[in-house]
Amino acid sequence: MHSDPKAVDLKTLEQLARTLRYRVIKTSHLSGTPHLGSCLSCLDLLVYFYWQILKIDPKDARAADRDRFILSKGHAAPALFQVLAERGFFPVSDLENYGDDGSLFGEHPPTPGYLPGIEAATGSLGHGLPMGLGMALASRISGKPYSVYAVLSDGECNEGSVWEAAMLASAQKVSNLTIAIDYNKWQATGRSNEVLNLAPLGDKWRAFGWCVSEINGHSFEEMQKAISDNKDDPRPKAIIANTIKGRGVSFMEDDNNWHYRTPNAEELEKAAKELGIAA
Repeated sequence: MHSDPKAVDLKTLEQLARTLRYRVIKTSHLSGTPHLGSCLSCLDLLVYFYWQILKIDPKDARAADRDRFILSKGHAAPALFQVLAERGFFPVSDLENYGDDGSLFGEHPPTPGYLPGIEAATGSLGHGLPMGLGMALASRISGKPYSVYAVLSDGECNEGSVWEAAMLASAQKVSNLTIAIDYNKWQATGRSNEVLNLAPLGDKWRAFGWCVSEINGHSFEEMQKAISDNKDDPRPKAIIANTIKGRGVSFMEDDNNWHYRTPNAEELEKAAKELGIAA
């Protein structure tokens, strides 16, 4: 199902997202890998970036002028792995050893250089944006015209390193840096806005000098509008993507137990039916 991104319309993206959701859920079942809810909340963002936005050739994944993508919320790596495989960075069959001893596929992205398409080993939250900022500034210094994109979690915005990078990006007018915040309203142990006073999240980023869009993070149409409307804005861009943890499966949606739980065989079958996948 390796889709040609030039030929993919939004309805095809929706079907692609359903297929990849099922694969992520099945992998969680087979390998016992957690963070399923976090994977499902950001999967639509990953699909949109990789099929509609990123200028990158899977056959030349280290080209100097490629766009860079960083999954700053590294615990959603199971979703990123499925996206990279489907996009052609490596065979989908490689994921069959997910979670095995010695496998490159686990709960977080591996060190760059071991797996095509991985730009940063993330998982310790708060580092993806600073690394992305460094890459975006390197584009300016080297004269290579590429853009940098990162997906952050809302809980990750508790980290001071995020806001230090936000201030520097604004001061330096780093226009080729775009982040999407997977605002699913949960973090590991509670509601994001109860653990710290995160809201109003969009206004905080505006106050730090960023161009901000607030969208439904499961709407490809709204993603498209947010990117196109602000492409010429000279500021760094932040997309506040309002999402649902566990999106796509009714008994997983907005249930933080799926931050840690993995599905049993019966739950996998129910998920397949809801997603319209022939398991």
